[in-house]
Amino acid sequence: MDPIARKLIDAQGRQMHVCVWTHPTQAQAREAIVLLHDSLGAVELWRDFPALLCERSGRTAVVYDRPGFGKSELNPARLGRDFIRDEASASLLPLLDNLDIEKAILFGHSVGGGMAISAAAQFPDRIAAVITESAQAFVEDRTLEGIRAAKKNFEDPAQLARLAKYHGNDLKKAQWVLDAWTETWLSPEFADWSLKEDLRKLQCPVLAMHGDQDEFGSELHPKMIAGLPSAFEGQGEYVMFEGCGHVPHREKPELVLEAVAKFLDKHFPER
Repeated sequence: MDPIARKLIDAQGRQMHVCVWTHPTQAQAREAIVLLHDSLGAVELWRDFPALLCERSGRTAVVYDRPGFGKSELNPARLGRDFIRDEASASLLPLLDNLDIEKAILFGHSVGGGMAISAAAQFPDRIAAVITESAQAFVEDRTLEGIRAAKKNFEDPAQLARLAKYHGNDLKKAQWVLDAWTETWLSPEFADWSLKEDLRKLQCPVLAMHGDQDEFGSELHPKMIAGLPSAFEGQGEYVMFEGCGHVPHREKPELVLEAVAKFLDKHFPER
């Protein structure tokens, strides 16, 4: 199923590429699901998952390329230490406002999961729930080892050219995307980064999904994400997928869709 709408919107002066899948029987009151991509990601790299999620959940699915990624406008700036936290006001809120989405369910893959958690912590009145997939909650040795290995692989020009296909067929843009990931996470100033403070502020249900063979993070991440403040005990849960790496929605799509459907039915039974 192709997106119902594909458009460019303004996000703090930069054009941002957005795709929307709308379920034909969606109830007006249902919150849309907004997907946040990973560090090398783009709308096109989600492949058919947004359509499957829309069909399975009966909800609108919205996917966007962050500035500098995919078909969005080039981002000339170097990402700062707080780029994960800054995403909410820089891109997500302008997106919600532009599409008249009063309240959203966020689905974040990898670094997009961290962005989803931080957004929910900062703007609880706009976020109904958070679903993370392969998200990092802190800087783990395994995370850094995986990034170093990936950086070495990208020394092969063919790998960068393959990445560029999803970022405007632009090698300069693809190099920015790669550097925004590797150089930010490997920098000394990022070494003590953590979602700890944002997790303490969460006021909504959270589902953390993770593969047991994820090369960028151990089970400590979903356990930390699901360990919500005691006042919200029972609203945080996690699921581990056996024999699965860093991209469960591609490796185990049916299990991901099943876990999401169960989570939504539990917390939004009337819809």
